[in-house]
Amino acid sequence: MTHTIEAPVAAATAATTAAARPTARALLTGAVVAGPLFLGAGLIQGLTRDGFDFTRNALSQLSLGDPGWIQVTSFLLTGMLLIAGAVGMRRVLRGGPGGVWAPRLTAVFGASFLLSAVFTADPGAGFPAGAPDARATSMSWHGTLHMLSGMVGYLALCAAFLVLARHFAARGLRGWAVGSRLVAAAVLVGFAGSAATVLAFTAGAGLGLLGLTAVTARLARACAPAGH
Repeated sequence: MTHTIEAPVAAATAATTAAARPTARALLTGAVVAGPLFLGAGLIQGLTRDGFDFTRNALSQLSLGDPGWIQVTSFLLTGMLLIAGAVGMRRVLRGGPGGVWAPRLTAVFGASFLLSAVFTADPGAGFPAGAPDARATSMSWHGTLHMLSGMVGYLALCAAFLVLARHFAARGLRGWAVGSRLVAAAVLVGFAGSAATVLAFTAGAGLGLLGLTAVTARLARACAPAGH
């Protein structure tokens, strides 16, 4: 009797899991494309907007000026895609190492982009046109909130990489575990170097986004049907 009851239950659970995999994979795709989308949009704008200098200006400043709506939209889309990816991550990692905190921390990272869209950065370093040529010595309230949201978001991302490293290590994926820890360290080094040059900040932030693209793509592969 016990075996008779347990067999259908096990079959139903397996069927539910199999049905949920395509949905989880689709959600993870959000986090896979979020980084390239944000960085690509920033690169194109930075190369085409008058006065923008990658060695002096942060990508966040592209939200300023008349075409700033493009960067604001980029922030919003990236944030929503990252949060969708966090939902997919929760489904894939549920019940395993990192299954609770990796998705939560990734969602915090996504939310930081939504806040960055609402609270814009301050002008400075000659951008946008008419802004003081020197770097700003004080920040507005919205510039302060922009900076704080980004700081909290990237700290959450670094923590997510460390949690994901536990997940990969538990599954014998040592290279992915080491890589996740190295990306977290590189992001922190980039942020620490931002006092000397904005390029360090941009490099650290970009590496964090691309690192998340890589690990979520790896997780999405686990959702692929057998033989794919």
